[in-house]
Amino acid sequence: MATGSCCLLLLLLPWLLTASHSPPGCKIRITSKGLDLVKQEGLRFVEQELQNITVSDLHGKEGQFHYNISQVKVMDLQLAFSDLYFQPQQYLVFNINNASISLRFRRQLLYWFFYDIGSINASADGVHIYTVLQLAKDEAGRLKISNITCNASIARMHAGFSGTLRKVYEFLSTFIVTGMRFLVSQQICPSLEHASLVLLNSLLDTVPVRNYVDEHIGIDYSLLRDPAVSTDTLDLDFKGMFFPRASEIQELENHAVEPVIKETERMVYVAFSEYFFDSAMHAYFQAGVLNIELQGEKVPKDLEVLLRATFFGTIFMLSPAVDAPLRLVLQVSAPPRCTIKPSGTSVSVSAFLNISLVPPGRPAVQLSSMAMETKLSAKVFLQRKALRVQLDLRRFRIYSKQSALESLALFSLQAPLKTLLQLTIMPIINERTKKGVQIPLPEGMDFTKEVVTNHAGFLTVGADLHFSKGLREVIEKYHPAPTAPAYPSSWPAEPSVDTRQL
Repeated sequence: MATGSCCLLLLLLPWLLTASHSPPGCKIRITSKGLDLVKQEGLRFVEQELQNITVSDLHGKEGQFHYNISQVKVMDLQLAFSDLYFQPQQYLVFNINNASISLRFRRQLLYWFFYDIGSINASADGVHIYTVLQLAKDEAGRLKISNITCNASIARMHAGFSGTLRKVYEFLSTFIVTGMRFLVSQQICPSLEHASLVLLNSLLDTVPVRNYVDEHIGIDYSLLRDPAVSTDTLDLDFKGMFFPRASEIQELENHAVEPVIKETERMVYVAFSEYFFDSAMHAYFQAGVLNIELQGEKVPKDLEVLLRATFFGTIFMLSPAVDAPLRLVLQVSAPPRCTIKPSGTSVSVSAFLNISLVPPGRPAVQLSSMAMETKLSAKVFLQRKALRVQLDLRRFRIYSKQSALESLALFSLQAPLKTLLQLTIMPIINERTKKGVQIPLPEGMDFTKEVVTNHAGFLTVGADLHFSKGLREVIEKYHPAPTAPAYPSSWPAEPSVDTRQL
């Protein structure tokens, strides 16, 4: 019995593994070229963070000498030898070699009855910082830096002394410099840990995960799994599913082809499967907005004259309200479907067109109900961070749901009805898609030089990245830095000689 259960489990294992791997509706790949741009902006951010490090006061006693070093301030950093690269399976490595940090201290020295106060200029050379950032999906489905490991060291530190007791300071420099080198190196990693786990994560909080597109639908950009990191790429699998706002918990099962990104030439690639677009149209259909009504003056005059003069003229004559206004109701009968091929993207739509007379103060008189099948060509393009779709009517067919004879009579209406759709309906639809939907990138980061490529079942957008805002600007907007106490603009005129304060 146990053997049979094991065999059954082995047979079901491939199916279980497939079922647990939900295909993404949207996929983003960041390449090494994109990471190089991030490194440039990230390096400026690291420099700003290290300039704000705080170092504890250093004080001590050697014989009759009492010394105190305080108010350490970073004046300049040189981080020329730095690198940011991918490390499988979920890591980013930020490595700085042979950097230098220029500092300025406030000094106080008491030797018997002699008191000296002033400043010290120092430099830390051979600074090495090795930081590993672990990337993961949090509970909300957002990309986060989940952990950081950091090692920092300073090979050498030099200090220049001046003033009355310069020789004494040079004698004590071994104690002072060694202590300051230890204190400075101990503050580097805590500063970078705070910058990563708090500040950079607040930047990642600006990535849209589940937000509203308009008053009818929203989109779910939650990550399906942890990021996949290779030596050259970082891949993110997003759910990429739209939902009606009236029923936000509604799920649409994904049976589409999973997007596959093979290219690495551009900084970033974004792929969208047919499911991404199908879920948008399904959400609009569920929201009940895929219908348009034209009545009275809104009906194009040429179409109204044609309707009254052709097949429907006989029906009009039978009605007691021949001069009543016309009402055209176009209603999509099923969620439209998107088809992506290497040759292009199209959308298939099935709908009903009901034509009625609407006498004032009397019930409407339905003249006919036609079935419509249309195929729209879709031009997909990306501008900054907004994905937009421009639709154009390509094929159009109408037929009667009642009889073949009526379908034959409707043949003459195909051209004017197609013109109606092109001139009246399509602008309304394209106005709704004009705003587009935001791609899940942090605030301040945009796409440039976008190129769309169609594949079988999905399309990809290759682009370069551009920082429209600096990391510091965005972080301060969403995570304001605490106000730090300012250093005094001048030293006390009469410093105390109480050694307990040194």
